[in-house]
Amino acid sequence: MKRFYKDVTVARTDLGWTVQLDGRPIKTQGGKPQVLPTETLAEMLAAEWRSQGETIDPSTFRFRDMADYALDVVASDPQPVVEKLLGYAETDTLCYRADPEEPLYRRQQEVWEPLLMDFEAREGVTLHRVSGVLHRPQAEASLARLRERLASLGAFELAALEQLTSLAASLCIGLGALEKDADTEGLWAVANLEEEWQADLWGREEEAEERRAKRKRDFLAAVEFARVSG
Repeated sequence: MKRFYKDVTVARTDLGWTVQLDGRPIKTQGGKPQVLPTETLAEMLAAEWRSQGETIDPSTFRFRDMADYALDVVASDPQPVVEKLLGYAETDTLCYRADPEEPLYRRQQEVWEPLLMDFEAREGVTLHRVSGVLHRPQAEASLARLRERLASLGAFELAALEQLTSLAASLCIGLGALEKDADTEGLWAVANLEEEWQADLWGREEEAEERRAKRKRDFLAAVEFARVSG
């Protein structure tokens, strides 16, 4: 699509902040008014529009896509997103370890266990650890507590959390990344412990490294989106 606008501005309304193209407020991809909760987020979306050349590149609208998803999908019915996130708690990467006699198990214990214990203390839950691939359901009391926690989040936080959790394959890491003092680079390294272990063991491939780099960029962008959404 050819660029069809000249000026990109940010304006405040009674409901929040909007991005305007040549003075006209943008709608979401679903056709709703794109009203944003903070000026900072609006400026981030505006920057994506300003950065376009003569031809618009849809793949560069990372923040716009998350905002539209929050408004078009999550805000209208957050429950499916909450239940999807709870599914990650049932199969959380940090809970599934290698066999105890394997060297990887020791590394997982060293890196994952402190993070998982902190998560349990912070969220008031207890999660089962499993060695191997056999599934072990988490306790209903823990899932109920996490469901309540997720239900307390707003649409923009949930949209960001869904991306964080799916990229990390871990609700523990996703929720941890929402904490104010979170070491997001460190959390991403934790999420990729097994992939990095295998890459160090068997060698690295350029395509796999590029995929990991893109996923990391998406993870860090989702953290930034959550933080500026208030």
